[in-house]
Amino acid sequence: GIQADIKTVTALGSYAMTAITAVTAQNTKGVKKITPIPIKNVQKQITMILDDIGANGVKIGMLHNASIIKCVSHILKKYKLQNIVLDPVMVAKGGSKLINKSSIKHLKKLLFPLCTLVTPNIPEAEVLTGYSISNKRDMIEAAKKIFNMGPKNVLLKSGHLKNKMIFDVLATKKGIKIFKKRKIKTKNIHGTGCTLSSALATCLSQKKNIEKSCKISLRYVDRAIIS
Repeated sequence: GIQADIKTVTALGSYAMTAITAVTAQNTKGVKKITPIPIKNVQKQITMILDDIGANGVKIGMLHNASIIKCVSHILKKYKLQNIVLDPVMVAKGGSKLINKSSIKHLKKLLFPLCTLVTPNIPEAEVLTGYSISNKRDMIEAAKKIFNMGPKNVLLKSGHLKNKMIFDVLATKKGIKIFKKRKIKTKNIHGTGCTLSSALATCLSQKKNIEKSCKISLRYVDRAIIS
């Protein structure tokens, strides 16, 4: 994930700085082991960057437990950070749960209200809403429900639906916008969520609006999958 983040931010013309929250043993087939980094270590990683260089945008990936979620939310508030994109990593591609119920509750309560954009996939949206999602109409309802949990915008990704077309759903205060495209037949999708959320944080940090940021980022991921 981190490697994909750095590559994406660099490719889109910005400078990436990272804080590691957990070390994973994984490959394209799934995640086998997760070792959380001690909270004080994570906190120090982030604050040393912010005290020195600062940040125009933030991408948040896997936060493994409630303590790390509390730590990150405290730092976001203290430093008044902007353009925060949260990829709510809850379910690995292989289906294994990466986060418990307490952490999900803290994620919604502490982080969602601070976020410019939240980017769940369908399994994650099902966990967040309690809905079963099987079509575009379900996606729109789920995106609206997640939007009402406090983030400024929600981009619900439809890649898990067994359709020939992709319908990514953007929920904003203006309403719903659908990004429609033909699905690419490939197995090379491991890390696409990380790539997309990092692209979005990069575009927002470059003062692009939410729709333009989504358009550029979705196109970037498409090209990465094809190549």
